[in-house]
Parts: sequence; structure tokens; C-alpha cells
Amino acid sequence: MTANLLAINPVAFHLGPLPVNWYGIIIGVGIVVAYILAQKESVRRGLDEEFIADLLIWAVPISILSARVYYVAMKWDYYSVNPGRIIEIWNGGIAIHGALIGAFITAYIFTRKRKVSFLRLADIAAPSILIGQIVGRWGNFINQEAYGGPVSRDFLESLFLPNWLIEQMYIKEDGTYVHPTFLYESLWNLVGFIILLFARKWNWRRGEMFFFYLIWYSFGRFFIEGMRTDSLYLVGDLRSAQVVSIIGIAVGVIAIIYRRMNVKPVVHYLDIEKGDTASKKQKPQSKKKK
Repeated sequence: MTANLLAINPVAFHLGPLPVNWYGIIIGVGIVVAYILAQKESVRRGLDEEFIADLLIWAVPISILSARVYYVAMKWDYYSVNPGRIIEIWNGGIAIHGALIGAFITAYIFTRKRKVSFLRLADIAAPSILIGQIVGRWGNFINQEAYGGPVSRDFLESLFLPNWLIEQMYIKEDGTYVHPTFLYESLWNLVGFIILLFARKWNWRRGEMFFFYLIWYSFGRFFIEGMRTDSLYLVGDLRSAQVVSIIGIAVGVIAIIYRRMNVKPVVHYLDIEKGDTASKKQKPQSKKKK
């Protein structure tokens, strides 16, 4: 059977004349799984049961909008002469870094309004963010996008990949197999997710789980982005995702060092700091513990 016959249809089903794409379904699943994980942990850590749901009401649409704005800004040479296509998000064109920036800004404002530490929430949400990214990258797989340069089929088989995945990495227009960079990033994020789950028990200082996420994701994304053939560019050969990744690594490293040297008293992930908005079901830890 040829690669063309094995290609996956990006349309899952139709609601009348309206096609429902696998990409949207997968993104939706990623959001739901991320929400469930964050919601359970937020309650366990003393936040109200509705806190995460209330945040997502704002964060999801704003993230989608900011992801589109980021993409359009990076492709402004095209959209400046085709302004009518700016709103055509259904034809593709969103960027994960734009979504993250929108989500972080929304979460910061939301926590300020609710009088909750932003870093406390960010630590709770860090594994969930990675889960969303792990699942979401498989939407790129279905759409045959976010892939790397050409490789041989023998190379893909050497990675012990299943045949259905290998066949989806055959790009008909190019007549070649390509690097499954979506898979590389998904697996990289999976390792980071596992580390963060253990980090909860290791009881890192407040903010360090979130800053670790910034460093981990940005480090992997920098190198994986260099393999992709569909990157967004700032100027010339300067890839925007690599620039943002460098900034993310720098922010994470500097923040950890600065907070360890200057922020007192030390608050850890499992602590409930006086003044935090905590659930009535959970009481502050005893002051007898040193």
C-alpha cells in the first residue's frame, strides 16, 4: 500500500456542511486533560475548586487570540497586503509562543485580582501546560505540519516508529519523508512533565517549578526549531521561536538565581503561605515545624 493511501484525513467528521478537524479535537482534549490535572492539584494545594475553571474562561479565548496575533505579526509581509485573511484562523496559522504569552499575562492579572500568588499558581499549572503541549503537538501530526527536513524511510524505521506514523511523515508535495519534529517535542515535553511531577514531592522553592518549565521547554524547542522547515522568522534567518526560547531560558535561570539570593522568607511548593487564598477545607501547616 502506498504512503498516499495511508495518509490520515485531517477532517474527523462533518456537522452538516461544517467540517470538524482532528486538530481542533486534539487541542480541545489537551485543554481538558490539562484542566483536570491543574484543578485537582489546585484544590489539593488550597485554592478554591472554581479557581482554575474561572481562569480558563478568560485564558483560553485570549490565548487563541494572542496565538493568532503572534502568527500574523510574524507573517506581516503577507497579511499587510491580504488583511481580509487575518481573521481566517480556520485556515491555520497560530503560534504556541503567542498562546503562552497570552496565557501568562491573563494568569498574572487574574491572580492579582484574586489576591493569589502568581508563582504559586504557575507552579501548580506547570505540568498541565506541558500536558497541553504534549497532546497538542499530535494535532500537527494529523495536519502534516511542524515537521523537519527530509530523511530516509530507513532512518524513521531505525527510530522504531510504527508504520502509521512513518507513513504520515511522507509529504506528498515534496515526495519525501521528513523528521517528525512534532514527536521530538512531544517526547521532550513528556520527560519534563515527569520531572515536574516528581518535583512536587521534592518540594522545590516557590516559582522554581514554573521557571524549570521555562528552561526545559525553551531548551528543547530551541534545538528542535532548528530542524523545522516551517519556522516563523523575525529578520533574515533569525527564527522567532529560537529567540523567544533564548529569552525563556535566560528568564528562568536569572529568576531562580535572583530569588535564591534575595527572596526571604523562603516559601516552598508544599507550604501554604499566610495571606494566600486557601480552601476552607485545608488549614495552614503547624508553626511548630521548623
